[in-house]
Amino acid sequence: MSVDTVSLSGWGRTAPTTALRFRPGSYEEAAATVRGCGPRGSIARGLGRAHGDSAQNAGGSVLDMTALNRVRAFDAGTGEVVCEAGVSLHRLLEVLLPLGWFLPVTPGSRYITVGGAIGSDVHGDNHRAAGSFSRHVTGFELLTADGGIRTVRPGSPLFDATTGGMGLTGVILSATLRFHPVETSLMSVDTERAADLDDLMGRFAMDGDRYRYASAWVDLTARGRATGRGVLTRGEHAPLDALPAHARRTPLSFRPGQLPAAHSLVPDLVPGGLLGRASAAALAELRHRRAPRSRTGELRRIAAYFHPLDAVPRRNPVHGRGGFVHYEFAVGHGQEETLHRIVRQISQRRCPAYLAALRRFGASDPGWLSFPLPGWALSLDLPAALPGLARFLDGLDEEVAAAGGRVCLTNDSRMRPDVLAAMYPRLDDFRSLRAESDPDGAFRSDISRRLSL
Repeated sequence: MSVDTVSLSGWGRTAPTTALRFRPGSYEEAAATVRGCGPRGSIARGLGRAHGDSAQNAGGSVLDMTALNRVRAFDAGTGEVVCEAGVSLHRLLEVLLPLGWFLPVTPGSRYITVGGAIGSDVHGDNHRAAGSFSRHVTGFELLTADGGIRTVRPGSPLFDATTGGMGLTGVILSATLRFHPVETSLMSVDTERAADLDDLMGRFAMDGDRYRYASAWVDLTARGRATGRGVLTRGEHAPLDALPAHARRTPLSFRPGQLPAAHSLVPDLVPGGLLGRASAAALAELRHRRAPRSRTGELRRIAAYFHPLDAVPRRNPVHGRGGFVHYEFAVGHGQEETLHRIVRQISQRRCPAYLAALRRFGASDPGWLSFPLPGWALSLDLPAALPGLARFLDGLDEEVAAAGGRVCLTNDSRMRPDVLAAMYPRLDDFRSLRAESDPDGAFRSDISRRLSL
């Protein structure tokens, strides 16, 4: 087992801290690390794609789980797969898509581990139809604070505390997942342009049940009558008869293809790569104008539809050397005015938020700290060095909490603890289970200390 001292941060490169990193190659090595972790505790880490500080542990131990990455079993009749927690969603696609099975839920990156997907209870563009990732997990093996390994099933308190629990109930070692059957590896995509936020939300609701996947890019730089304008994209897995003749010979091949180079995502009108207010507005104007008013049945590869930003390197210069804050919040149905008000505040402040996405969520998932709730979710990236950003986001947190909404913990590295209880009503249950199952604090992280989880 390799051991080294490293500085770690989330994908946004904010709030880096230093820890002792262990890379176990077996369950026994992982258990030995947890038992000997010391007073600062330990936390599991996957591929480092979480934007926040949930997989960091200043002065303590971090378990890099990426060496435990085997696919152990697959049932071609049911689509059920057993795999170790360190296997990536990309690897599962490589193995299972050619066999006619697709991830039941995929977030914006396929370079995350199964353990990370469960610990964050990730969601995708199909939440209204499929819920979050944990809804498709039939069980997992969990390394607990005493060094033992427990099999955890849905419906148990430990399952609900672990799914979305940021790794604070134990180390997920392996999991059993149910996949979704597909006929091809292409998506049939419909795109339409919306004039403002009301128009965009109305288009979401119109014929929404016909599509498994839906999300929208929102122009947060537009103001006045165009505030909240955007581009709605909805998709379904393309059936075999929708493919051209040459593609039907290998309908299930997984070809991520050559995604755009990182620099092509930041055209020359972004001087030095740093995305400022003027350049963000210019890019947004160009993107909105170039989007079709209405287009149906476009065929896209899975990587281009679900994971276009996987081509962007971690050191992408768009947001400057200080990195970026990924802010994601959700508010319930009946709280649309809160969403409108926040969008207006961001546009009036002229925040350079070029990358912003709007989604509709369905029923909540059982995880006590799972993020989605029935309603609307908005996510956006902002340069960490933006003047007054911390105070501005603190104000948004308070509005979200007052509306009964919540901020996504996976992407957070700056929220204050005083608003957390209003956002997550099962927080006390989570804290009680942790106190009982891990009284000595074997599992700790930067986010657990910052938010008293």
